[in-house]
Amino acid sequence: MAAPPPAGNGPRALLFDVDGTLVDTNDLHAAAWREAFRAFGHDLPFADIRWQVGKGGDNLIPALLPGLGEAERERIEEHRSTLFERDYLPRAMPFPGVRDLFERLVGDGIRIVLASSSQRREVDFYLGLIGCEDLVDEITSKDDVARSKPCPDIFEAALAKLQPIDADAVLVVGDSPWDVKAAAKAGLRAIGFRSGGFPDAALLEAGACALYDGPRDLLACYADSPLARHAEAV
Repeated sequence: MAAPPPAGNGPRALLFDVDGTLVDTNDLHAAAWREAFRAFGHDLPFADIRWQVGKGGDNLIPALLPGLGEAERERIEEHRSTLFERDYLPRAMPFPGVRDLFERLVGDGIRIVLASSSQRREVDFYLGLIGCEDLVDEITSKDDVARSKPCPDIFEAALAKLQPIDADAVLVVGDSPWDVKAAAKAGLRAIGFRSGGFPDAALLEAGACALYDGPRDLLACYADSPLARHAEAV
């Protein structure tokens, strides 16, 4: 039986980024991108690539190599995808506390959507890794949209699946400034997780309404977080 909708003025749905938010993969993504770039003769510093993680290739590659032609960009992105799935994806690990947090949300009647710039097959793998197939309502991924984060497309697609829930009753949870900026462009507030390795200042400057270390920390601070349900004023 589905849980009742939340009372009070708490959120009715949460849109979760996945990489760096629910699973520890940001360094893996950066390493795969660096290897792919080097295969095409572009030796870019790891730190420069790492800062762009959270974007899809359509936005990450132009940020690092703005003069690159579309054909080469597509070849690099395809090569990186193969590398990542073969050599890096098996090393992904979930962050502690994901299922406990999701169970609390579902118990409070809050719907959960995964909204990722990764390809759908990667998101499906992560969903199995965190063991929350029975708790997640919807998934949106790079496969559903024309543009990745920090463009708002992925969150807008997620909102469409949640209708008639209004955007004011939806929160985003992400680990990168690109998640937070994409949320703002979609008219959504965002909670920032430090688990992705981005500085607090960058997340706050992008517009995060609150910061937590990761899923376990948000659950521990739940009662004082933006997820808490408050009684409506009489």
